[in-house]
Amino acid sequence: MSFPRFIPAIAWFLLSLVLLCLPGSSIPKYPWLVGIYADKWVHIAMFAILYYLWSYPFAKSSLTEKRKKTWFLLILASSISYGIMMEFVQKYWIPNRSFEIWDILADGLGSLLGYIYWLRNFCDEGSIKKIGPDGNRDRNQN
Repeated sequence: MSFPRFIPAIAWFLLSLVLLCLPGSSIPKYPWLVGIYADKWVHIAMFAILYYLWSYPFAKSSLTEKRKKTWFLLILASSISYGIMMEFVQKYWIPNRSFEIWDILADGLGSLLGYIYWLRNFCDEGSIKKIGPDGNRDRNQN
């Protein structure tokens, strides 16, 4: 694992931090967006991408399958914790923002979707799948 593989994750984390700390008055409000719960979809996507980017360096590393799964779980717990902490930050320190349990659930769902993606694409019956250059899985890939 090399540091450059973590740069996209760090950049996305900083972008999410800025977006989650915007004052409520800076966020555009359109009635049709409220009707489709756009805010929750944004939270789901933001945290799924966050999870994906932090997991990528570990998935591509030479760590054992067990260590990779351990890291995947630690990243899941960290991502969910980050979502919870940011709700408290919004409640107590960001003007015109509030604590919303539904945002926490959306953050957790996004993180969980990222976790499931890695498990489905890189784990098979306790082992990490090999992916060939042509995208084939589980074929003779010495």
